[in-house]
Amino acid sequence: MAKKIAFPGSFDPFTKGHEDIVLRALSLFDEIIVGIGHNANKTRYFSLEKMTEWIEATFEGKPVKVVTYNDLTANVARDMGAGFLLRGLRNTTDFEYENSISQVNRHLVEGLETIFLITSPHLAPISSTIVRDLHKYGTKIDEFIPYNIHE
Repeated sequence: MAKKIAFPGSFDPFTKGHEDIVLRALSLFDEIIVGIGHNANKTRYFSLEKMTEWIEATFEGKPVKVVTYNDLTANVARDMGAGFLLRGLRNTTDFEYENSISQVNRHLVEGLETIFLITSPHLAPISSTIVRDLHKYGTKIDEFIPYNIHE
């Protein structure tokens, strides 16, 4: 049976830090499901459709599937046959937040484990919020994202 892991997030946008986590996880898992979650409390900057397209292009030819969802992450992972969740950690603040979520997810779906990968040091300062703000105010973001948004 293939080992699947779900990598959930809002990915608004999907950054080179996210790409690094996926590429490193590919050596550990047979398939990675990048799940773009819908957050009712947030208005997206980049559309779900565009982000899905850009992430799919980034991993073309690799065992990476991109899905969008509007449900609890634990339920989506279970329904897609993923026994693991993938999370990247940039710092201790990320760990504290992600640790709490991982405990709840494991409570919701028995056996659902969260795998944490530490972000590569040169990518740790990159966050979707920073990249979004740079783009919003006209700064080029090409060095922070793994795809071309200029069409």
